[in-house]
Amino acid sequence: MSRARLFIVAFIAVLLLAFFAAGGPRYVSFEYVKGQAASFQEYYQAHRLQTALAYFVVYVLVTALSLPGALVMTLVGGAIFGLLWGTLIVSFASSSGATLAFLASRFVLRDWVRERFARFIEPVDAGIRREGAFYLFTLRLIPAVPFFAINLAMGLTAMRARTFYGVSQLGMLPGTVVFVAAGSRLAAIESPAGILSPGLIGLFLLIGVFPLLAKRFVGALRARRVYSRWPRPAKFDRNLVVIGAGSAGLVSAYIAAAVRAKVTLVEKHRMGGDCLNTGCVPSKALLKSARVLSQIRNASRYGIRSATAEFDFADIMERVRRVVQTVAPHDSVERYSELGVECLRGEAKITSPWSVQVNGRTLTTRSIIIAAGARPWVPPIPGIDGVEVLTSDTVWGLRELPARLVVLGGGPIGAELAQAFARFGSKVTQVEMLPRLLAREDPEISELLQRRFVAEGIEVLTGHRARRFEGKNRLVCEHEGSERRIEFDALLCAVGRKPNTEGYGLEELGIPLTGARTVETNEYLQTLYPNIYACGDVAGPYQFTHTASHQAWYAAVNALFGGLRRWRADYRVIPWATFTDPEIARVGLNETEAKARNVPHEVSVYRMEELDRAIADEAAHGLVKVLTMPGKDRVLGATIVGESAGELIGEFVSAMKHGIGLNKILGTIHVYPTLAEANKHAAGVWKKAHAPQGVLKRLERFHAWMRG
Repeated sequence: MSRARLFIVAFIAVLLLAFFAAGGPRYVSFEYVKGQAASFQEYYQAHRLQTALAYFVVYVLVTALSLPGALVMTLVGGAIFGLLWGTLIVSFASSSGATLAFLASRFVLRDWVRERFARFIEPVDAGIRREGAFYLFTLRLIPAVPFFAINLAMGLTAMRARTFYGVSQLGMLPGTVVFVAAGSRLAAIESPAGILSPGLIGLFLLIGVFPLLAKRFVGALRARRVYSRWPRPAKFDRNLVVIGAGSAGLVSAYIAAAVRAKVTLVEKHRMGGDCLNTGCVPSKALLKSARVLSQIRNASRYGIRSATAEFDFADIMERVRRVVQTVAPHDSVERYSELGVECLRGEAKITSPWSVQVNGRTLTTRSIIIAAGARPWVPPIPGIDGVEVLTSDTVWGLRELPARLVVLGGGPIGAELAQAFARFGSKVTQVEMLPRLLAREDPEISELLQRRFVAEGIEVLTGHRARRFEGKNRLVCEHEGSERRIEFDALLCAVGRKPNTEGYGLEELGIPLTGARTVETNEYLQTLYPNIYACGDVAGPYQFTHTASHQAWYAAVNALFGGLRRWRADYRVIPWATFTDPEIARVGLNETEAKARNVPHEVSVYRMEELDRAIADEAAHGLVKVLTMPGKDRVLGATIVGESAGELIGEFVSAMKHGIGLNKILGTIHVYPTLAEANKHAAGVWKKAHAPQGVLKRLERFHAWMRG
């Protein structure tokens, strides 16, 4: 603990000891105050200003130190100053004292609590940022909740002091008026029970519940206003209509059918969406074939003197198609129909908050989930209209390997496909306008991947901006003020994806979009209309298949059961992987983000060059990089680069999700020899850095003594 914190703690302790040593509890008892009420009043008449100032200071100290007696002090205020001035003085004194207690709690305890209980504090902070003022106001209206506990607890959260003070003053005002009024007739009150009668406590409880009821009422009014121009059906044909049969849509429909709701799934193209047909599945099939070729070409690393492989690119792409067909039944109309989902092929059009039109047929429904996905974005570079542009959607139609391939974009999709085509034999030039590949990762991770790409013959042009196309096969780039022309036979554009937000009724319903052109939703994934939800790529903020599935659960249960209970989408632990060779996987913060956000952290790095299994597999490249809280083993984030990194990251995902620290990972038996041992060794790096040096020195002396 810092010296400043120790000083504050010591100062508070001294004041508390002084209070009790001087018999403070006796002076704030009801009996004492009632007996001295006449004397207080007499002194006030003779020394008005001094009395008011002294009272104000004492009240602030009592509340700031969380001492017993605030209620009695309020009665004194009423007895001395009367209703008007008593209310005014008590209101400001109590709010000031409460804010001091709030600040003291924050200064002394917040960092310690956040370190030990971060997994619980983070969602509380998220709720405080959203509706903290509202909940504080509600608590302040109910005197049955100890105000000193509210002061100290709120100091541990993310609430701003200014908000705390303002809401406290307003929320405590009704109670202040009641107690000051009671104090003004102190002579008629025999005990505190005379103030806190069951009827009065009930009234306070009603006052406290009122904001909650008012919030529901205001929400209903807003919904009524939003829905005002739409006629609501008397009854509904369905509980849920889901638009889009990609990852998010399939999971939404599955959950609805599993709980026996009547659900219709509408897809205008192919079941399974991008992931099955043009994304995850075909790309991983392509990458596997490319990796096999790479291993054969590098057979000498494994002690094999000579190995060759003959292939036809058309056969490779046919295998990709076959893999997609093999997986397709998992997402098929037949399977989902058997589960109880009505599957319709056609273009959906939302015609009202409760109706969707498909192929001229109108479906009425209580709720709608938009899971329309996204599509590759092709930037409006001059001359690009005259070029045949391949994207992650259309590249799968290739049957002839391009001799010269330009890949626009250095993100995950561009990096994966650039390496794959280079391994098949294309001369690949990768163009990225940012200073490095995979800009979301740490610089050394990007550099490691770029070195691998260059070693495999890929020309990596970072810091190059595509300016224009000349004809059908020449790209002009700008780099540091100079132009460079690149000839190509095929162009693959992988610069990002654009959410599908047009053509199915959002414009007509006035559902707003975000700056990123995703559908605007709240924390429950509701759109402008509370019964219309959005999830997956169309909603953001992440464009991962596993995140779409994750969101779909929240969208589905909220759409079906939101009238009973709602669940906020949880984005605290989101992993992802880039399936290059070596793979790059991450969860939580990396070092770059931690520095940008001023998050205190420590870094522990274990290099794969030291791992026995990686050495045996000729895969001794990469690293495990873990961020932890200073002096603690709690994981803030992890990045893994190497063989099967996408599989290895799961241990850190579980650790972050369930609050498991590096000490427990270190204490867990990992099979030898496996790549998963790298995670344990990374925990060992952290443990070594935090070894108790003082204890070790004493042990060294002990063993020396034992040797005689």
